[in-house]
Order: sequence, then C-alpha cells, then structure tokens
Amino acid sequence: MTQSRRMSLIEAVTNVAVGYALAVITQIVVFPWFGLHPNLGENLALGGIFTAISLIRGYALRRLFERWRAP
Repeated sequence: MTQSRRMSLIEAVTNVAVGYALAVITQIVVFPWFGLHPNLGENLALGGIFTAISLIRGYALRRLFERWRAP
C-alpha cells in the first residue's frame, strides 16, 4: 500500500514540529559554545528557517521514494 500525498505531508509536518522544539533547545545550549549569543527571538527565527527547509526536504524525499517504490 502506498502512502498518499496528504499522509506524506502530515508525517513530514509532525516530524518537523517535534524536531523544531529540539532544534531550538539545542541552539540555546550549543551556540554559546561557539561564541554565538542570539536572543530567544533570533533562536526561534533561525529554528523556523531550518524547520521550513526540513519540511520541504522531508516531503520531497518521501515523494521521491514513493515514486521509486510504485510499480
């Protein structure tokens, strides 16, 4: 059974939403180790940019693999 485009999008959004929270927390902890000190708003904005890229990447890869798998 193949995954529908809608379910691919839902899976990608869920994955990225969970990843967003982890990314922002990781940025808050790790950035200072490299001398970077963005405020919370900047961390949220950076996380949002990376989240959008991740969402597009996840959806595109899922659709690519579904295309390869289909008979």
